[in-house]
Amino acid sequence: MAERTAVLGVESSLTSQFWAAGEVSQDAVESVARAAAVPEIVARLLAERHVAPENVSFFLSPSFRNHLPDPYILRDMEKAAERIAKAVMNGEKIGVFGDYDVDGATSGALMTRFLKKVGADVTTRIPEREEGYGPGEKAMREFVDAGVKLAVTVDCGTTAFDPLAFLTRQGVDVIVIDHHEPDVVLPDVTAVVNPKRLDEPVDNPCRQMAAVGVVFMTLVAVNRLLREKGFYTPDRPEPNLMNALDLVALGTVCDVVALRGLNRLFVKSGLAAMAQRRNKGLCVLIDAANIKEKPTAYHLGFVLGPRLNAGGRIGCASLGMRLLCAADEAEAADIAQKLEELNTVRRQMCENIYKQAIAQVESKAEHDGVVFVSGNDWHAGVIGIIAGRLKERYNLPALVMARVGDELRGSGRSVAGADLGAAVLAAKEKGILTAGGGHAMAAGFSLNADRADEFKAFLVDYFKTHGSTVRQAADFTIDSVIDIGAVSSDLLETLSAMEPFGEGNPEPRFALPDVAVSGARIVGSGHVSCTFVGRNGKSRIRAIAFRAADSIVGTSLLNAKGTLFHAAGYIRPDTFRGEGAAQFVIEDLALAV
Repeated sequence: MAERTAVLGVESSLTSQFWAAGEVSQDAVESVARAAAVPEIVARLLAERHVAPENVSFFLSPSFRNHLPDPYILRDMEKAAERIAKAVMNGEKIGVFGDYDVDGATSGALMTRFLKKVGADVTTRIPEREEGYGPGEKAMREFVDAGVKLAVTVDCGTTAFDPLAFLTRQGVDVIVIDHHEPDVVLPDVTAVVNPKRLDEPVDNPCRQMAAVGVVFMTLVAVNRLLREKGFYTPDRPEPNLMNALDLVALGTVCDVVALRGLNRLFVKSGLAAMAQRRNKGLCVLIDAANIKEKPTAYHLGFVLGPRLNAGGRIGCASLGMRLLCAADEAEAADIAQKLEELNTVRRQMCENIYKQAIAQVESKAEHDGVVFVSGNDWHAGVIGIIAGRLKERYNLPALVMARVGDELRGSGRSVAGADLGAAVLAAKEKGILTAGGGHAMAAGFSLNADRADEFKAFLVDYFKTHGSTVRQAADFTIDSVIDIGAVSSDLLETLSAMEPFGEGNPEPRFALPDVAVSGARIVGSGHVSCTFVGRNGKSRIRAIAFRAADSIVGTSLLNAKGTLFHAAGYIRPDTFRGEGAAQFVIEDLALAV
Protein backbone atom coordinates (compact mmCIF):
# COMPACT_ATOMS: atom_id res chain seq x y z
CA MET A 1 0.00 0.00 0.00
CA ALA A 2 1.30 3.46 -0.90
CA GLU A 3 2.28 5.68 1.99
CA ARG A 4 -0.52 8.05 2.98
CA THR A 5 -0.04 11.80 2.83
CA ALA A 6 -1.24 13.78 5.84
CA VAL A 7 -2.86 17.06 4.83
CA LEU A 8 -1.22 19.97 6.70
CA GLY A 9 0.70 17.32 8.63
CA VAL A 10 -2.43 16.30 10.55
CA GLU A 11 -1.95 12.65 11.48
CA SER A 12 -4.24 12.86 14.51
CA SER A 13 -6.77 15.68 14.76
CA LEU A 14 -8.70 16.66 17.86
CA THR A 15 -11.11 13.84 17.00
CA SER A 16 -8.20 11.42 16.31
CA GLN A 17 -8.65 11.53 12.53
CA PHE A 18 -5.91 11.17 9.91
CA TRP A 19 -6.43 13.96 7.37
CA ALA A 20 -5.75 12.16 4.10
CA ALA A 21 -5.17 13.92 0.82
CA GLY A 22 -7.51 13.11 -2.04
CA GLU A 23 -5.64 10.82 -4.41
CA VAL A 24 -5.28 12.40 -7.84
CA SER A 25 -2.43 13.18 -10.20
CA GLN A 26 -1.85 16.65 -11.57
CA ASP A 27 -1.91 15.17 -15.09
CA ALA A 28 -5.45 13.90 -14.47
CA VAL A 29 -6.53 17.31 -13.18
CA GLU A 30 -5.08 19.06 -16.23
CA SER A 31 -6.74 16.56 -18.60
CA VAL A 32 -10.15 17.26 -17.09
CA ALA A 33 -9.54 21.03 -17.11
CA ARG A 34 -8.61 20.95 -20.80
CA ALA A 35 -11.56 18.77 -21.78
CA ALA A 36 -14.22 20.74 -19.91
CA ALA A 37 -12.84 24.27 -19.61
CA VAL A 38 -13.71 24.34 -15.90
CA PRO A 39 -11.90 26.07 -13.03
CA GLU A 40 -8.93 24.20 -11.58
CA ILE A 41 -10.71 23.45 -8.31
CA VAL A 42 -13.66 21.82 -10.14
CA ALA A 43 -11.24 19.88 -12.36
CA ARG A 44 -9.50 18.56 -9.25
CA LEU A 45 -12.77 17.48 -7.66
CA LEU A 46 -13.88 15.75 -10.85
CA ALA A 47 -10.54 13.96 -11.19
CA GLU A 48 -10.69 12.83 -7.54
CA ARG A 49 -14.11 11.35 -8.28
CA HIS A 50 -12.64 9.48 -11.26
CA VAL A 51 -14.72 11.34 -13.84
CA ALA A 52 -12.97 10.73 -17.15
CA PRO A 53 -12.45 13.79 -19.41
CA GLU A 54 -14.88 12.39 -21.99
CA ASN A 55 -17.60 12.03 -19.31
CA VAL A 56 -17.34 15.51 -17.80
CA SER A 57 -20.18 16.90 -19.90
CA PHE A 58 -22.51 14.09 -18.79
CA PHE A 59 -21.52 14.68 -15.15
CA LEU A 60 -21.91 18.45 -15.13
CA SER A 61 -24.79 18.88 -17.58
CA PRO A 62 -26.79 15.66 -17.94
CA SER A 63 -29.89 15.90 -20.13
CA PHE A 64 -32.75 13.60 -21.03
CA ARG A 65 -32.39 14.44 -24.70
CA ASN A 66 -28.74 13.39 -24.81
CA HIS A 67 -28.38 10.75 -22.12
CA LEU A 68 -31.60 8.83 -21.36
CA PRO A 69 -31.31 5.39 -23.00
CA ASP A 70 -34.16 3.53 -24.64
CA PRO A 71 -35.99 1.66 -21.85
CA TYR A 72 -35.92 -1.50 -23.95
CA ILE A 73 -32.23 -1.96 -23.19
CA LEU A 74 -33.50 -3.65 -20.01
CA ARG A 75 -34.49 -7.28 -20.36
CA ASP A 76 -38.22 -7.96 -20.18
CA MET A 77 -38.98 -4.23 -20.46
CA GLU A 78 -40.84 -4.62 -23.74
CA LYS A 79 -43.00 -7.43 -22.30
CA ALA A 80 -43.68 -5.39 -19.15
CA ALA A 81 -44.64 -2.26 -21.07
CA GLU A 82 -46.90 -4.19 -23.46
CA ARG A 83 -48.73 -5.90 -20.58
CA ILE A 84 -49.25 -2.72 -18.56
CA ALA A 85 -50.43 -0.81 -21.63
CA LYS A 86 -52.84 -3.64 -22.46
CA ALA A 87 -54.26 -3.58 -18.92
CA VAL A 88 -54.78 0.19 -19.11
CA MET A 89 -56.49 0.06 -22.51
CA ASN A 90 -58.72 -2.89 -21.56
CA GLY A 91 -59.75 -1.47 -18.19
CA GLU A 92 -58.31 -4.40 -16.23
CA LYS A 93 -57.82 -3.98 -12.50
CA ILE A 94 -54.14 -3.44 -11.67
CA GLY A 95 -52.63 -4.11 -8.24
CA VAL A 96 -49.45 -2.27 -7.28
CA PHE A 97 -47.44 -3.73 -4.40
CA GLY A 98 -44.52 -1.74 -2.94
CA ASP A 99 -42.16 -1.64 0.01
CA TYR A 100 -42.33 0.33 3.25
CA ASP A 101 -39.17 2.44 2.77
CA VAL A 102 -38.87 5.70 0.81
CA ASP A 103 -37.78 3.99 -2.40
CA GLY A 104 -40.82 1.72 -2.11
CA ALA A 105 -43.15 4.63 -1.30
CA THR A 106 -41.93 6.77 -4.19
CA SER A 107 -41.97 3.78 -6.56
CA GLY A 108 -45.54 2.92 -5.54
CA ALA A 109 -46.65 6.54 -5.75
CA LEU A 110 -45.02 7.07 -9.15
CA MET A 111 -46.71 3.98 -10.64
CA THR A 112 -50.05 4.67 -8.96
CA ARG A 113 -50.21 8.35 -9.93
CA PHE A 114 -49.42 7.54 -13.56
CA LEU A 115 -52.01 4.76 -13.76
CA LYS A 116 -54.68 6.96 -12.22
CA LYS A 117 -53.87 9.81 -14.62
CA VAL A 118 -54.42 7.50 -17.59
CA GLY A 119 -57.72 6.32 -16.12
CA ALA A 120 -56.66 2.86 -14.98
CA ASP A 121 -58.48 0.88 -12.29
CA VAL A 122 -55.70 0.56 -9.70
CA THR A 123 -55.33 -0.56 -6.09
CA THR A 124 -52.08 -0.15 -4.17
CA ARG A 125 -50.77 -2.12 -1.21
CA ILE A 126 -47.81 -1.21 1.04
CA PRO A 127 -47.14 -3.94 3.64
CA GLU A 128 -46.71 -3.20 7.32
CA ARG A 129 -43.19 -3.86 8.54
CA GLU A 130 -44.28 -6.79 10.70
CA GLU A 131 -45.50 -8.54 7.52
CA GLY A 132 -41.88 -8.67 6.39
CA TYR A 133 -40.19 -7.46 3.24
CA GLY A 134 -41.76 -8.16 -0.13
CA PRO A 135 -45.00 -9.76 -1.29
CA GLY A 136 -46.61 -12.20 1.13
CA GLU A 137 -49.36 -14.68 0.33
CA LYS A 138 -51.88 -12.78 2.50
CA ALA A 139 -51.43 -9.60 0.47
CA MET A 140 -51.47 -11.50 -2.80
CA ARG A 141 -54.72 -13.22 -1.76
CA GLU A 142 -56.17 -9.75 -1.16
CA PHE A 143 -55.29 -8.85 -4.74
CA VAL A 144 -57.06 -11.96 -6.02
CA ASP A 145 -60.15 -11.23 -3.91
CA ALA A 146 -60.21 -7.65 -5.23
CA GLY A 147 -60.31 -8.88 -8.83
CA VAL A 148 -56.79 -7.84 -9.80
CA LYS A 149 -55.80 -9.16 -13.23
CA LEU A 150 -52.29 -7.68 -13.35
CA ALA A 151 -50.03 -7.33 -10.28
CA VAL A 152 -47.01 -5.06 -10.45
CA THR A 153 -44.45 -5.28 -7.64
CA VAL A 154 -42.13 -2.29 -7.23
CA ASP A 155 -38.90 -2.26 -5.18
CA CYS A 156 -39.48 -5.93 -4.35
CA GLY A 157 -40.48 -9.25 -5.84
CA THR A 158 -37.26 -10.54 -7.40
CA THR A 159 -36.95 -13.33 -4.81
CA ALA A 160 -40.65 -13.72 -3.86
CA PHE A 161 -41.11 -17.08 -5.60
CA ASP A 162 -43.96 -18.65 -3.62
CA PRO A 163 -46.30 -15.61 -3.28
CA LEU A 164 -45.92 -14.76 -6.97
CA ALA A 165 -46.45 -18.40 -7.96
CA PHE A 166 -49.71 -18.27 -5.96
CA LEU A 167 -50.84 -15.29 -8.05
CA THR A 168 -50.04 -16.95 -11.35
CA ARG A 169 -51.93 -20.07 -10.31
CA GLN A 170 -54.95 -17.81 -9.75
CA GLY A 171 -54.67 -16.49 -13.29
CA VAL A 172 -53.12 -13.15 -12.34
CA ASP A 173 -50.28 -11.88 -14.53
CA VAL A 174 -47.28 -10.52 -12.61
CA ILE A 175 -44.65 -7.92 -13.47
CA VAL A 176 -41.69 -7.40 -11.14
CA ILE A 177 -39.94 -4.01 -11.23
CA ASP A 178 -37.02 -4.13 -8.82
CA HIS A 179 -33.33 -3.39 -8.27
CA HIS A 180 -32.37 -5.85 -5.54
CA GLU A 181 -29.86 -8.66 -5.98
CA PRO A 182 -31.47 -11.67 -7.70
CA ASP A 183 -31.08 -15.38 -7.12
CA VAL A 184 -29.73 -17.47 -9.99
CA VAL A 185 -33.33 -18.34 -10.91
CA LEU A 186 -35.97 -15.65 -11.45
CA PRO A 187 -39.69 -15.93 -10.63
CA ASP A 188 -41.78 -17.52 -13.40
CA VAL A 189 -43.87 -14.43 -14.19
CA THR A 190 -44.75 -12.25 -17.19
CA ALA A 191 -41.70 -9.99 -16.78
CA VAL A 192 -38.88 -9.26 -14.35
CA VAL A 193 -37.41 -5.83 -14.99
CA ASN A 194 -34.33 -5.59 -12.81
CA PRO A 195 -31.03 -4.06 -13.99
CA LYS A 196 -29.16 -6.40 -11.62
CA ARG A 197 -30.42 -9.55 -13.33
CA LEU A 198 -27.50 -11.91 -13.88
CA ASP A 199 -28.16 -11.87 -17.62
CA GLU A 200 -27.92 -8.06 -17.79
CA PRO A 201 -24.60 -6.58 -18.97
CA VAL A 202 -22.52 -5.29 -16.07
CA ASP A 203 -22.11 -1.96 -17.91
CA ASN A 204 -25.87 -1.46 -18.27
CA PRO A 205 -26.41 2.29 -17.61
CA CYS A 206 -29.43 1.45 -15.43
CA ARG A 207 -27.54 -0.98 -13.20
CA GLN A 208 -27.12 1.30 -10.18
CA MET A 209 -30.63 2.77 -10.22
CA ALA A 210 -32.93 2.79 -7.24
CA ALA A 211 -36.23 1.01 -7.86
CA VAL A 212 -37.98 4.33 -8.47
CA GLY A 213 -35.60 4.96 -11.38
CA VAL A 214 -36.47 1.57 -12.89
CA VAL A 215 -40.18 2.37 -12.46
CA PHE A 216 -39.63 5.68 -14.26
CA MET A 217 -37.93 3.90 -17.15
CA THR A 218 -40.87 1.46 -17.29
CA LEU A 219 -43.38 4.31 -17.42
CA VAL A 220 -41.43 5.98 -20.23
CA ALA A 221 -41.90 2.75 -22.20
CA VAL A 222 -45.59 2.39 -21.26
CA ASN A 223 -46.30 6.03 -22.07
CA ARG A 224 -44.66 5.68 -25.48
CA LEU A 225 -46.74 2.59 -26.27
CA LEU A 226 -50.00 4.26 -25.27
CA ARG A 227 -49.09 7.24 -27.46
CA GLU A 228 -48.28 4.99 -30.42
CA LYS A 229 -51.57 3.09 -29.99
CA GLY A 230 -53.57 6.35 -30.13
CA PHE A 231 -54.78 6.04 -26.54
CA TYR A 232 -54.38 9.74 -25.77
CA THR A 233 -57.01 12.21 -26.89
CA PRO A 234 -57.79 15.88 -26.17
CA ASP A 235 -60.11 14.65 -23.40
CA ARG A 236 -57.50 12.19 -22.10
CA PRO A 237 -54.15 14.01 -22.38
CA GLU A 238 -50.77 12.36 -22.06
CA PRO A 239 -49.21 12.68 -18.58
CA ASN A 240 -46.00 14.72 -18.38
CA LEU A 241 -43.53 12.31 -16.79
CA MET A 242 -41.02 15.10 -16.28
CA ASN A 243 -43.32 16.51 -13.60
CA ALA A 244 -42.91 13.26 -11.63
CA LEU A 245 -39.14 13.51 -11.38
CA ASP A 246 -39.45 14.97 -7.87
CA LEU A 247 -40.51 11.50 -6.70
CA VAL A 248 -37.67 9.87 -8.64
CA ALA A 249 -35.13 12.19 -7.05
CA LEU A 250 -36.50 11.59 -3.56
CA GLY A 251 -36.43 7.79 -3.83
CA THR A 252 -33.00 7.80 -5.48
CA VAL A 253 -31.34 9.90 -2.79
CA CYS A 254 -33.04 8.11 0.11
CA ASP A 255 -32.03 4.67 -1.17
CA VAL A 256 -28.38 5.83 -1.03
CA VAL A 257 -27.47 4.71 -4.53
CA ALA A 258 -24.52 6.38 -6.23
CA LEU A 259 -25.34 9.80 -7.69
CA ARG A 260 -23.52 9.06 -10.90
CA GLY A 261 -24.72 8.54 -14.46
CA LEU A 262 -28.49 8.40 -14.87
CA ASN A 263 -29.08 8.71 -11.13
CA ARG A 264 -27.40 12.09 -11.26
CA LEU A 265 -29.66 13.09 -14.16
CA PHE A 266 -32.74 12.02 -12.19
CA VAL A 267 -31.78 13.88 -9.04
CA LYS A 268 -30.60 17.06 -10.72
CA SER A 269 -33.79 17.26 -12.82
CA GLY A 270 -35.96 16.08 -9.92
CA LEU A 271 -34.75 18.81 -7.60
CA ALA A 272 -35.70 21.38 -10.23
CA ALA A 273 -39.14 19.76 -10.52
CA MET A 274 -39.54 19.77 -6.73
CA ALA A 275 -38.83 23.50 -6.62
CA GLN A 276 -41.91 24.01 -8.83
CA ARG A 277 -44.07 22.58 -6.00
CA ARG A 278 -46.50 20.53 -8.10
CA ASN A 279 -46.87 17.58 -5.71
CA LYS A 280 -49.25 18.65 -2.93
CA GLY A 281 -47.98 16.07 -0.46
CA LEU A 282 -44.35 17.02 -0.96
CA CYS A 283 -45.17 20.72 -0.63
CA VAL A 284 -46.89 20.17 2.71
CA LEU A 285 -44.01 18.00 3.93
CA ILE A 286 -41.43 20.59 2.86
CA ASP A 287 -43.32 23.33 4.68
CA ALA A 288 -43.83 21.17 7.79
CA ALA A 289 -40.07 20.54 7.87
CA ASN A 290 -39.51 24.33 7.70
CA ILE A 291 -37.37 24.13 4.56
CA LYS A 292 -37.25 27.72 3.35
CA GLU A 293 -34.66 27.43 0.60
CA LYS A 294 -34.69 25.51 -2.66
CA PRO A 295 -34.52 21.79 -1.69
CA THR A 296 -31.19 20.02 -2.11
CA ALA A 297 -30.15 16.38 -2.02
CA TYR A 298 -29.31 16.93 1.65
CA HIS A 299 -32.93 17.88 2.39
CA LEU A 300 -34.18 14.80 0.56
CA GLY A 301 -31.92 12.39 2.41
CA PHE A 302 -31.84 13.89 5.88
CA VAL A 303 -35.01 15.96 6.30
CA LEU A 304 -37.81 14.66 4.07
CA GLY A 305 -36.74 11.02 3.86
CA PRO A 306 -36.79 10.32 7.62
CA ARG A 307 -40.26 11.83 7.91
CA LEU A 308 -41.64 9.71 5.07
CA ASN A 309 -39.94 6.67 6.52
CA ALA A 310 -41.43 7.18 9.98
CA GLY A 311 -44.74 5.57 9.04
CA GLY A 312 -43.07 2.47 7.67
CA ARG A 313 -40.80 2.19 10.69
CA ILE A 314 -43.12 2.60 13.66
CA GLY A 315 -46.60 3.44 12.37
CA CYS A 316 -48.81 2.84 9.35
CA ALA A 317 -46.57 1.88 6.43
CA SER A 318 -48.82 3.31 3.74
CA LEU A 319 -48.73 6.88 5.11
CA GLY A 320 -45.71 7.92 3.06
CA MET A 321 -47.14 6.73 -0.25
CA ARG A 322 -50.56 8.15 0.59
CA LEU A 323 -48.98 11.54 1.24
CA LEU A 324 -47.17 11.48 -2.10
CA CYS A 325 -50.45 10.60 -3.85
CA ALA A 326 -52.60 13.07 -1.88
CA ALA A 327 -55.11 14.86 -4.09
CA ASP A 328 -55.81 17.85 -1.86
CA GLU A 329 -53.93 19.95 0.65
CA ALA A 330 -56.14 19.14 3.65
CA GLU A 331 -55.60 15.41 3.23
CA ALA A 332 -51.85 15.99 2.75
CA ALA A 333 -51.64 18.19 5.86
CA ASP A 334 -53.34 15.55 8.00
CA ILE A 335 -50.96 12.81 6.85
CA ALA A 336 -47.91 15.06 7.20
CA GLN A 337 -48.85 15.86 10.80
CA LYS A 338 -49.11 12.15 11.63
CA LEU A 339 -45.71 11.53 10.05
CA GLU A 340 -44.15 14.42 11.99
CA GLU A 341 -45.43 12.99 15.28
CA LEU A 342 -44.17 9.50 14.40
CA ASN A 343 -40.80 10.91 13.43
CA THR A 344 -40.41 12.59 16.82
CA VAL A 345 -41.09 9.25 18.55
CA ARG A 346 -38.73 7.51 16.13
CA ARG A 347 -35.83 9.87 16.94
CA GLN A 348 -36.07 9.21 20.69
CA MET A 349 -36.38 5.49 20.11
CA CYS A 350 -33.24 5.56 17.94
CA GLU A 351 -31.21 7.37 20.56
CA ASN A 352 -32.09 4.81 23.22
CA ILE A 353 -31.30 1.79 21.02
CA TYR A 354 -28.12 3.37 19.64
CA LYS A 355 -26.72 3.80 23.15
CA GLN A 356 -27.50 0.16 23.98
CA ALA A 357 -25.90 -1.00 20.73
CA ILE A 358 -22.67 0.93 21.39
CA ALA A 359 -22.50 -0.57 24.86
CA GLN A 360 -22.80 -4.06 23.33
CA VAL A 361 -20.12 -3.42 20.73
CA GLU A 362 -17.63 -1.87 23.12
CA SER A 363 -18.08 -4.56 25.76
CA LYS A 364 -16.39 -6.99 23.37
CA ALA A 365 -12.63 -7.28 22.99
CA GLU A 366 -12.72 -7.17 19.17
CA HIS A 367 -15.16 -6.91 16.27
CA ASP A 368 -13.87 -9.67 13.93
CA GLY A 369 -14.45 -7.26 11.05
CA VAL A 370 -18.24 -7.11 11.57
CA VAL A 371 -20.43 -5.19 14.02
CA PHE A 372 -23.14 -7.63 15.15
CA VAL A 373 -25.70 -6.61 17.81
CA SER A 374 -29.24 -7.52 18.88
CA GLY A 375 -31.86 -6.60 21.46
CA ASN A 376 -35.04 -8.17 22.81
CA ASP A 377 -37.02 -4.94 23.03
CA TRP A 378 -35.66 -3.16 19.97
CA HIS A 379 -38.20 -1.97 17.42
CA ALA A 380 -37.60 -3.68 14.08
CA GLY A 381 -38.64 -0.50 12.30
CA VAL A 382 -35.57 1.52 13.35
CA ILE A 383 -32.78 -1.05 13.28
CA GLY A 384 -31.75 0.02 9.77
CA ILE A 385 -31.03 3.51 11.07
CA ILE A 386 -28.98 2.08 13.94
CA ALA A 387 -27.04 -0.12 11.51
CA GLY A 388 -26.19 2.94 9.43
CA ARG A 389 -24.95 4.89 12.44
CA LEU A 390 -22.86 1.97 13.68
CA LYS A 391 -21.37 1.53 10.22
CA GLU A 392 -20.32 5.18 10.23
CA ARG A 393 -18.93 4.98 13.76
CA TYR A 394 -16.81 1.84 13.27
CA ASN A 395 -16.27 1.84 9.48
CA LEU A 396 -17.32 -1.82 9.38
CA PRO A 397 -20.34 -3.73 8.07
CA ALA A 398 -22.97 -3.39 10.80
CA LEU A 399 -25.87 -5.78 11.36
CA VAL A 400 -28.57 -4.97 13.91
CA MET A 401 -31.27 -7.44 14.93
CA ALA A 402 -34.53 -7.18 16.84
CA ARG A 403 -35.73 -10.34 18.56
CA VAL A 404 -39.36 -11.28 17.98
CA GLY A 405 -40.15 -14.52 19.79
CA ASP A 406 -37.68 -17.12 18.55
CA GLU A 407 -36.84 -15.11 15.43
CA LEU A 408 -34.30 -12.37 14.76
CA ARG A 409 -35.27 -9.75 12.21
CA GLY A 410 -32.26 -7.82 11.04
CA SER A 411 -31.05 -4.94 8.93
CA GLY A 412 -27.50 -4.29 7.82
CA ARG A 413 -25.45 -1.49 6.28
CA SER A 414 -22.05 -2.01 4.73
CA VAL A 415 -18.90 -0.25 3.60
CA ALA A 416 -16.91 -0.27 0.37
CA GLY A 417 -15.31 -3.66 -0.19
CA ALA A 418 -17.93 -5.69 1.67
CA ASP A 419 -20.91 -6.71 -0.49
CA LEU A 420 -23.56 -7.25 2.15
CA GLY A 421 -26.36 -8.14 -0.27
CA ALA A 422 -24.29 -10.95 -1.77
CA ALA A 423 -23.31 -12.18 1.70
CA VAL A 424 -26.94 -12.30 2.84
CA LEU A 425 -28.01 -14.19 -0.28
CA ALA A 426 -25.16 -16.67 0.26
CA ALA A 427 -26.24 -17.23 3.88
CA LYS A 428 -29.83 -17.69 2.73
CA GLU A 429 -28.78 -20.27 0.12
CA LYS A 430 -26.81 -22.10 2.82
CA GLY A 431 -29.96 -22.31 4.94
CA ILE A 432 -28.72 -20.09 7.78
CA LEU A 433 -31.29 -17.38 7.07
CA THR A 434 -35.02 -17.93 6.65
CA ALA A 435 -35.31 -14.82 4.46
CA GLY A 436 -33.05 -12.11 3.14
CA GLY A 437 -32.16 -9.79 0.31
CA GLY A 438 -30.66 -6.44 -0.53
CA HIS A 439 -27.74 -4.90 -2.36
CA ALA A 440 -24.07 -4.21 -1.74
CA MET A 441 -24.53 -1.50 0.86
CA ALA A 442 -27.76 -2.52 2.59
CA ALA A 443 -29.75 -5.67 3.29
CA GLY A 444 -32.57 -7.09 5.38
CA PHE A 445 -32.85 -10.62 6.72
CA SER A 446 -34.50 -12.99 9.19
CA LEU A 447 -33.20 -16.06 11.01
CA ASN A 448 -33.94 -18.32 13.94
CA ALA A 449 -32.39 -16.84 17.08
CA ASP A 450 -30.39 -19.98 17.84
CA ARG A 451 -28.43 -19.55 14.58
CA ALA A 452 -27.12 -16.05 15.31
CA ASP A 453 -23.60 -17.17 16.19
CA GLU A 454 -23.48 -19.33 13.07
CA PHE A 455 -24.56 -16.37 10.93
CA LYS A 456 -21.91 -14.09 12.39
CA ALA A 457 -19.20 -16.70 11.81
CA PHE A 458 -20.41 -17.11 8.24
CA LEU A 459 -20.21 -13.34 7.62
CA VAL A 460 -16.73 -13.02 9.11
CA ASP A 461 -15.48 -15.83 6.88
CA TYR A 462 -17.37 -14.51 3.83
CA PHE A 463 -15.86 -11.03 4.02
CA LYS A 464 -12.38 -12.44 4.60
CA THR A 465 -12.58 -14.67 1.55
CA HIS A 466 -14.31 -12.32 -0.88
CA GLY A 467 -11.74 -9.56 -1.17
CA SER A 468 -12.98 -7.17 1.48
CA THR A 469 -10.83 -4.06 1.74
CA VAL A 470 -12.37 -2.81 4.99
CA ARG A 471 -10.10 -0.89 7.36
CA GLN A 472 -10.65 -0.44 11.08
CA ALA A 473 -10.17 3.32 10.89
CA ALA A 474 -11.23 5.39 7.91
CA ASP A 475 -9.16 8.21 6.55
CA PHE A 476 -10.74 11.65 6.84
CA THR A 477 -10.31 12.69 3.21
CA ILE A 478 -9.62 16.32 2.38
CA ASP A 479 -10.34 17.34 -1.21
CA SER A 480 -8.37 20.56 -1.14
CA VAL A 481 -6.55 23.04 1.11
CA ILE A 482 -7.67 26.62 0.55
CA ASP A 483 -6.90 29.96 2.15
CA ILE A 484 -9.60 31.51 4.26
CA GLY A 485 -9.69 34.46 1.84
CA ALA A 486 -10.88 32.15 -0.95
CA VAL A 487 -14.10 31.23 0.88
CA SER A 488 -16.71 33.34 -0.86
CA SER A 489 -20.03 33.41 -2.64
CA ASP A 490 -18.12 33.15 -5.91
CA LEU A 491 -16.55 29.89 -4.75
CA LEU A 492 -20.00 28.61 -3.74
CA GLU A 493 -21.24 29.39 -7.24
CA THR A 494 -18.27 27.56 -8.76
CA LEU A 495 -18.84 24.49 -6.58
CA SER A 496 -22.55 24.39 -7.42
CA ALA A 497 -21.62 22.85 -10.78
CA MET A 498 -20.72 19.68 -8.85
CA GLU A 499 -24.18 19.32 -7.28
CA PRO A 500 -26.13 17.28 -6.38
CA PHE A 501 -23.89 15.79 -3.71
CA GLY A 502 -24.45 12.40 -2.15
CA GLU A 503 -23.37 8.78 -2.41
CA GLY A 504 -20.72 8.43 -5.13
CA ASN A 505 -20.29 12.21 -5.34
CA PRO A 506 -19.51 13.40 -1.81
CA GLU A 507 -19.72 17.05 -0.93
CA PRO A 508 -16.22 18.54 -1.23
CA ARG A 509 -14.39 18.77 2.07
CA PHE A 510 -11.83 21.55 2.51
CA ALA A 511 -9.10 22.34 5.00
CA LEU A 512 -8.42 25.92 6.14
CA PRO A 513 -4.91 26.40 7.53
CA ASP A 514 -3.96 28.62 10.47
CA VAL A 515 -7.24 30.19 11.55
CA ALA A 516 -8.00 31.95 14.82
CA VAL A 517 -11.41 31.86 16.51
CA SER A 518 -13.44 34.91 17.44
CA GLY A 519 -16.81 35.31 19.12
CA ALA A 520 -17.52 31.63 19.72
CA ARG A 521 -20.90 31.00 21.33
CA ILE A 522 -23.56 28.31 21.64
CA VAL A 523 -26.61 28.83 19.44
CA GLY A 524 -29.77 26.84 18.78
CA SER A 525 -29.76 23.20 19.88
CA GLY A 526 -26.15 22.87 20.93
CA HIS A 527 -24.50 24.37 17.83
CA VAL A 528 -21.30 26.43 18.17
CA SER A 529 -21.11 29.56 16.03
CA CYS A 530 -17.97 31.65 15.59
CA THR A 531 -15.89 33.70 13.19
CA PHE A 532 -12.67 32.40 11.67
CA VAL A 533 -9.89 34.96 11.26
CA GLY A 534 -6.92 34.52 8.94
CA ARG A 535 -3.30 35.09 9.93
CA ASN A 536 -3.35 38.57 8.41
CA GLY A 537 -6.25 39.52 10.67
CA LYS A 538 -8.25 40.82 7.71
CA SER A 539 -9.85 37.75 6.16
CA ARG A 540 -12.90 36.65 8.14
CA ILE A 541 -15.67 34.12 7.54
CA ARG A 542 -18.59 32.80 9.53
CA ALA A 543 -18.23 29.26 10.79
CA ILE A 544 -20.45 26.82 12.65
CA ALA A 545 -20.11 23.35 14.19
CA PHE A 546 -23.51 21.68 14.37
CA ARG A 547 -24.53 19.79 17.54
CA ALA A 548 -20.99 20.25 18.85
CA ALA A 549 -21.38 22.09 22.16
CA ASP A 550 -20.45 19.01 24.22
CA SER A 551 -17.85 17.65 21.80
CA ILE A 552 -14.10 18.23 21.74
CA VAL A 553 -14.52 20.37 18.63
CA GLY A 554 -17.14 22.56 20.24
CA THR A 555 -15.36 23.01 23.56
CA SER A 556 -12.11 23.82 21.73
CA LEU A 557 -13.86 26.58 19.79
CA LEU A 558 -15.48 27.97 22.92
CA ASN A 559 -12.14 28.01 24.80
CA ALA A 560 -9.82 28.94 21.90
CA LYS A 561 -8.30 32.11 23.47
CA GLY A 562 -5.90 32.87 20.63
CA THR A 563 -5.12 29.28 19.65
CA LEU A 564 -4.48 28.72 15.94
CA PHE A 565 -6.24 25.78 14.31
CA HIS A 566 -6.41 23.99 11.03
CA ALA A 567 -10.13 23.48 10.28
CA ALA A 568 -11.77 20.85 8.08
CA GLY A 569 -15.31 20.94 6.77
CA TYR A 570 -17.64 22.18 4.07
CA ILE A 571 -18.40 25.50 2.41
CA ARG A 572 -22.14 26.13 2.35
CA PRO A 573 -24.50 29.11 2.08
CA ASP A 574 -25.57 30.65 5.38
CA THR A 575 -29.31 30.16 4.94
CA PHE A 576 -30.10 30.77 8.62
CA ARG A 577 -29.52 34.50 8.31
CA GLY A 578 -31.26 34.53 4.95
CA GLU A 579 -28.34 36.11 3.12
CA GLY A 580 -26.82 33.08 1.40
CA ALA A 581 -23.28 34.27 2.15
CA ALA A 582 -20.58 31.61 2.32
CA GLN A 583 -19.93 30.04 5.70
CA PHE A 584 -17.68 27.21 6.85
CA VAL A 585 -19.34 24.16 8.41
CA ILE A 586 -16.78 22.69 10.80
CA GLU A 587 -16.36 18.93 10.99
CA ASP A 588 -12.93 18.67 12.61
CA LEU A 589 -10.09 20.72 14.05
CA ALA A 590 -6.37 20.23 14.53
CA LEU A 591 -3.88 22.35 16.41
CA ALA A 592 -1.72 24.40 14.02
CA VAL A 593 1.91 23.79 14.98
